[in-house]
Amino acid sequence: VIPPPVIRIESYSEDSISFSLKMTTDIKVSGYIVNIYWTFDTHRQEKRTLIIEGEKSIQKVANLTAHTPYEISAWARTELGDSPLSFVHVVTSGTRPASPSLKAKAVNQTAVECSWTGPRNVVYGIFYATSFLELYRSPHNTTTTSHNMTVLVQRDEQYLFLV
Repeated sequence: VIPPPVIRIESYSEDSISFSLKMTTDIKVSGYIVNIYWTFDTHRQEKRTLIIEGEKSIQKVANLTAHTPYEISAWARTELGDSPLSFVHVVTSGTRPASPSLKAKAVNQTAVECSWTGPRNVVYGIFYATSFLELYRSPHNTTTTSHNMTVLVQRDEQYLFLV
């Protein structure tokens, strides 16, 4: 039986997490698949996937949000097949930034001007969909470092926006 990998949190800060991966077996490991999950504003679960080559690994994941819970899951690719999943949870340090205040205004039937308040020098994600279910499962999205963006939409539809 292939055991799950051991994920150990080495350190974390306001915007990064460092962790190590190893196996407690003599089975040859060719690499790991790692998923990092977090929930954005309770509406949208985000995920970042890392494909890591080699047997032992220390990884640093940056560009994270302060005071946010993250779940790291990993499995190993071995000569005998894939291992079971292993999980760890960590909350980044610091103070979580305040949620931006969004205003959305229709420019015409296919364009919506979105503007918001918030800190400078950060990346904002704009998510939009025609229903709450779509907003949660598979919204349209784009990113920007500015505080406004014109979003193109389908005519004759109502949209929900989240930034």
